[in-house]
Amino acid sequence: MLSRLMVLTVATMAACAPLAERVALSPASSSMELRPLVGSAMVRTVSLPTYAALEEIAIGTADGRIAINEDVLWADDPERAVTLILTRTLGDILNTDVGPDPWPFVGLPDVSVDVRVARMLGSVDGTFQLSGQFFVASEAAAFRDSSHSFEITVPMPDATVGSIAAAQSAALLVLAEQIAATLGR
Repeated sequence: MLSRLMVLTVATMAACAPLAERVALSPASSSMELRPLVGSAMVRTVSLPTYAALEEIAIGTADGRIAINEDVLWADDPERAVTLILTRTLGDILNTDVGPDPWPFVGLPDVSVDVRVARMLGSVDGTFQLSGQFFVASEAAAFRDSSHSFEITVPMPDATVGSIAAAQSAALLVLAEQIAATLGR
């Protein structure tokens, strides 16, 4: 009887707690169109720093720390969302088969793209930074393996969640265009 009462109390408290708002990461459109050098490409699940992989939204503070906003959450798992945005944007730019890992098509992709993010953070100083490396590896085609660093900074009008989301989308567009430039001409 006591455990049943506890379950009802917890359920009632959870029902009264306000739900966190959710923000979707939307892909930005590219005007870039390249002729692909490969017939297909797989984007491996993007590796994000711990703070960027959280459901809560992180922001850099004036003293260099990272604060977490628990009132507003990303609408999707950040690693999944970033991977799908890069996949979609690369497919649009290259007009070829681009898919996420696990590879959704029959056979192997010509190349795989592995993105390792070192920093993905909006800051109260009005900038969004995206930096790290991406690697292109030949899977089923004669394509030269390569490694590339990226350092992308996008201005933000303020440090609101909406500005962070918009700047992150803009930074991912720049990254997708950099990756596409290695896979097309």
